[in-house]
Amino acid sequence: MAMSVRISPLCRWAGRTVSSLCAGHRREVGLSARRRLISTSTGSNLQFRLDEGTAHSSLDLFKKDTGIIYRMLGLDPSKVQDDPERFRDWAVVFGDKKISGGRHYWEVTVKKSQEFRLGVAEALMSRDECVGTNGSSWVFGYAQRKWFAMTNSKVVPVSLVGKPDRVGILLDYEAGFLGLVDTEKPRIIHTLRAQFGAPVCPAFGLWDGELLTHSGLEEPAGLN
Repeated sequence: MAMSVRISPLCRWAGRTVSSLCAGHRREVGLSARRRLISTSTGSNLQFRLDEGTAHSSLDLFKKDTGIIYRMLGLDPSKVQDDPERFRDWAVVFGDKKISGGRHYWEVTVKKSQEFRLGVAEALMSRDECVGTNGSSWVFGYAQRKWFAMTNSKVVPVSLVGKPDRVGILLDYEAGFLGLVDTEKPRIIHTLRAQFGAPVCPAFGLWDGELLTHSGLEEPAGLN
């Protein structure tokens, strides 16, 4: 089993690459932000879209807000509508549903990207931080042709042969785990353990190409 290691991951900041821990001071989102993410799910078959109000200026949404495209230069931040929920430094976007319980499954088409992160994050996570670099986000990532699991800046390599066109994400809130799913088998490839103490949202980081989300799906049979 691969041991957990602490490294300085490459993260993209305002269209540039920096070799440093993507850390920042935690700052909760204000009251106006909380009012928009009012749809909370505890049941199965989670249906969500991407929340444009959280999307960094380098990300464009498409296909009725279920897909995202990374633009290296992006928009001038001064031309993007000011929103306390928007990620200011990192190319991150959240889903528009908060999850406070239950078991949920969704899939993401990843074939057109070579660098991304997929998972969940607390709805009130600081917008000055990147997903995976704090204790309020849990993600699976792909970069430099390698998969990894990441939370609180701790990176664990994930053994996965090649790069599938599509992967699944399985969240069990009460059991405290997030699983990366091989949609072809199907089987759980790797699991992140957590103690979820606040509502979380589907979370995505993208630094190349595009991602397409697929929600409202039944969990494949046989996943434990």
